[in-house]
Amino acid sequence: QVQVVESGGDLVQAGGSLRLSCTASGLIFDEHGMGWFRQAPGKEREMVACIVYSGHSSDYADSVKGRFTISRDNAKNTVYLQMNSLKSEDTAMYYCAAERWTYCTGSDDSYWGRGTQVTVSS
Repeated sequence: QVQVVESGGDLVQAGGSLRLSCTASGLIFDEHGMGWFRQAPGKEREMVACIVYSGHSSDYADSVKGRFTISRDNAKNTVYLQMNSLKSEDTAMYYCAAERWTYCTGSDDSYWGRGTQVTVSS
């Protein structure tokens, strides 16, 4: 059974930093692209950052470029999202998704975690 579990969400002041972690089990991790998505109240889910299964390529939403960094450790079945210079508009539930042999699709057929809450106070 595949499990995707996020952690690291917290309440932080604007300008601060957080590092989110996502660990996947029950799948062959290095066959899966990994992505971070977020959803704020009243808004649609949006892509934040994605990384290919090899870790050699990644994509970012324009709103987080230069502030967020996605990385993965295939030996630990874990993907990270380092978030710096946080803004109030980054407040959202952050979800991790695993997609076999692809990434950044945000498909409902992906393996999704239950999310971790990030709240940025201004």
